[in-house]
Amino acid sequence: MEEQLQRLPAEQLFQKEIDALIAAEKDPIPTGWKMSPRSVRTYICGGKAGGQIITPKYIGHERLVEIAIATLVTDRALLLIGEPGTAKSWLSEHLAAAINGDSTKVIQGTAGTTEEQIRYSWNYAMLIAKGPSREAMIKSPVFNAMETGTVARVEEISRCASEVQDALISILSEKRISVPELNMEVPAKKGFSIIATANTRDKGVNEMSAALKRRFNIVVLPSPADLETELEIVRTRVEQLAAGLDLNAVLPAEDVVEKVCTIFRELRNGETIDKSQKVKGTTGVLSTAEAISLLCNSMALAGSFGNGRIDDEDLAAGLQGAIIKDDDKDTVAWKEYLEHVMKKRGMRWLGLYKACKDLL
Repeated sequence: MEEQLQRLPAEQLFQKEIDALIAAEKDPIPTGWKMSPRSVRTYICGGKAGGQIITPKYIGHERLVEIAIATLVTDRALLLIGEPGTAKSWLSEHLAAAINGDSTKVIQGTAGTTEEQIRYSWNYAMLIAKGPSREAMIKSPVFNAMETGTVARVEEISRCASEVQDALISILSEKRISVPELNMEVPAKKGFSIIATANTRDKGVNEMSAALKRRFNIVVLPSPADLETELEIVRTRVEQLAAGLDLNAVLPAEDVVEKVCTIFRELRNGETIDKSQKVKGTTGVLSTAEAISLLCNSMALAGSFGNGRIDDEDLAAGLQGAIIKDDDKDTVAWKEYLEHVMKKRGMRWLGLYKACKDLL
């Protein structure tokens, strides 16, 4: 049955690793947790548990991961902030999976998210028929997390309207939800916490109030510090994603991954890798996550319509879609990059340069 599901939660994908860490546990385990903070760090950053290899889920500053885990040991909530594609949601999901074995108590923040989705709502047919009751109540993921002493996730919190964000203030302060219709309050069990994520590109959309920010410990996740780190992240995630998809293609060659990451970093940073030349930037973010998506899409093209190996035409098609978001501005920047940077890099880049030019 699981083979028919498009995406499994982290705790199912990495069940063997979680079980191995729990079995090998030697350190104290906080109330409500499945494993100790040290084991959570091993699950996130990689290592060994008995004879089981633990694959790294987050490649970056290990100290930031430790700060995030330590925050969740306390009664403070955790807010992960960063540019798009810096693995905020990915880290959030894996923290919840390791701590509770359940990463599915999640609220996706959007302009349409309501206060009821943070607190609770009602089955109105039962409400009209029998009046307010526990049976008629529809509990939010946050409500369920409070009752079970587990972690709830709020994705893209800055996309939510201010009044929706403010519904979290009393929950994080008092650690209880008031249900006036039933004349009761539901206190949170030990182990309850919230992991929220916020996108720095959304700053100013629905700015978080100072009162709400004070109730979070904030961890800023940076973009990959250098090309080698980004290459490792992209290779790892493409391999993991491809394993669950019927792409009918081999994994991208090292040369292909390097070209994509180099192009993205240079357009993102506004200069070439060797800092010898300025580059006109594009309107898109060109994040590490987008590089991963581009390579998976190129694999799908190669597997469906090619020979199963990503060639220059497959890669060029992916680059065109990823880079040109605003037709006027981005086309100009992309043409300049092709002529002034890529074309001058010699034979290794010539095939990709020609394939990209043919699509413009």
